[in-house]
Amino acid sequence: MKAILIGCLASIFFSLTFILNRSMELEGGSWYWSASLRFFFMVPFLVLIVWMRGGLADLFVKMRQHPKEWFIWSFVGFVVFYAPITYAAGFGPGWLIAGTWQTTIVAGLLLAPLFYESIRTTDGVVKKRQRILLHSLWPSMIILGGVFLVQLEASTGVTMLILLGSVVPVVVAAFAYPLGNRKMLELVDGSLDTFQRVLGMTLMSLPWWFVLAGYGFVVDGLPETNQVAQAFIVALSSGIIATVLFFFATNLVRHQPQKLAAVEATQSGAVVFALLGELIFLGGAFPSFIGLFGLLTIVGGMVIHSFHSTKVPSSEKSTTKQIS
Repeated sequence: MKAILIGCLASIFFSLTFILNRSMELEGGSWYWSASLRFFFMVPFLVLIVWMRGGLADLFVKMRQHPKEWFIWSFVGFVVFYAPITYAAGFGPGWLIAGTWQTTIVAGLLLAPLFYESIRTTDGVVKKRQRILLHSLWPSMIILGGVFLVQLEASTGVTMLILLGSVVPVVVAAFAYPLGNRKMLELVDGSLDTFQRVLGMTLMSLPWWFVLAGYGFVVDGLPETNQVAQAFIVALSSGIIATVLFFFATNLVRHQPQKLAAVEATQSGAVVFALLGELIFLGGAFPSFIGLFGLLTIVGGMVIHSFHSTKVPSSEKSTTKQIS
């Protein structure tokens, strides 16, 4: 339950990404700068935190041991995740982006066969490929049903171009984020703390952000002061606070696929907070009964998922014991 609560708290800070990215887009800011500035601002904060905790040396040792893996999965978990999110902000409101993002709940479950878990048996420790947890899929479908209702209520007048431009990139991001995060969890296997892992992934993704920023400079010039300020807030709230909270929560249950799926499901709370943020700060319309029912369905699905994650189905009970 601790990991679930931390995940819910992270979703509050994550929601600012959707609100402020949309705000920057409405003010004419380039998505190239919106994406790259966030990670540029994250670096000094993370370096200071990890340095104060005495973890820089250990981090660089781990990164030198597997540089290719760090580079690949940092690209997937950060670049392929965040670049499409900021790009999609130009095609639709924050609630639509946040709602589509919730496909990451199911994505996390469907990605399970790409990973292995350590099992202690009478013959010793063996690696076993994880299975798709169908019994954990139905609470996620409840959450997605609520997301669908929210989008159905608010999608009046949205064109097919907007839907494609905002949905397809976000679906790609929804798979990339848990894939990159879990692959890095598997690689470090608890040998680095959350701050070290986020800093390492940020540093390894910097070459891509410099390329994107350079292209943005050639195409659109330097960003406006207001965009820089909003990107700084996104970096602090979503890039530092939310990411660290979420990675910490997933690290707590990294060897428990069912609970890991439940923690990833807490991101659905970002839909609620993004919608409220648009109502307050961007003058969005208040949802109708269908929209409100959708929000309640999302919250209800999150509650069901959190309680369901504490139960182990009889089909999974055996004499084997998973290593924690």
